[in-house]
Amino acid sequence: MNFNQTNIIITGGSSGIGKATAQLLATLGANLTIIARNQITLDQAQREIEAFKLSQNQKIFSLSADVSVREEAENAIAKAITLLGSVEILILSAGIAHPGYFQDLPLEIFEQTMAVNYWGSLYCIRAVLPTMIQQKQGKIVLISSGAGLIGIYGYTAYSPTKFALKGLAESLRAELKPWGIQVSIVYPPDTNTPQLITENKTKPPETKAITGTVKLWEPEKIAQEIIQGIQNSQFAIAPGLEMKLLNRFHSLLLPLLNQYFDRLIKNFKS
Repeated sequence: MNFNQTNIIITGGSSGIGKATAQLLATLGANLTIIARNQITLDQAQREIEAFKLSQNQKIFSLSADVSVREEAENAIAKAITLLGSVEILILSAGIAHPGYFQDLPLEIFEQTMAVNYWGSLYCIRAVLPTMIQQKQGKIVLISSGAGLIGIYGYTAYSPTKFALKGLAESLRAELKPWGIQVSIVYPPDTNTPQLITENKTKPPETKAITGTVKLWEPEKIAQEIIQGIQNSQFAIAPGLEMKLLNRFHSLLLPLLNQYFDRLIKNFKS
């Protein structure tokens, strides 16, 4: 696929995987609108993405919106389509995580995490769909997580939201295919982003022991995997050997992983 002059919307595009993906797409000539909540962070990200442009003719826009609020999500997508003229690709990278012990986490954390990670993605898909159906083409890329393939200790507020995205993507894949719309879902491993720094502030020691067993990725490498997956029309984009095995064999591997995780956690309970 040639991304030159392709019109792309990226939610969560002001930092982490979203920004890294926007920067790489800018080097390939894409026109971009990034959406995030914080206007100051958005302005800085837009300047950084502008520096990666392949051509001065490329259009780079930023819009402030909280995608967990349906009206804001719908208005942002509509405005982005107006700014770009059309949209070929929607990448849903907006997300939050707040690890902690289930019984200690306020219910508001569970509600907010689902609102941003799941509903925020669904609202944006619904908003962009009429345009893609009219065009009879489009690509929708949902960002899940390794924690969307297996439940992880300390991520009771986060894992279910990423499991929900998996179910949404699998359901939409066949339903949207007749319209020429391709659905993909990404399962990134732990990635060196501002979000991970925030997570580590509340992450239980047991969770750190579990997540510390896998290699930390840089967002630029995840961005490369995402773009390669889009080019290859992959449904499941699983960066690295661990995620590939987990995506393909998670039902078979889960009992073994649970035994291993239980041994790690036991060290903290003894």
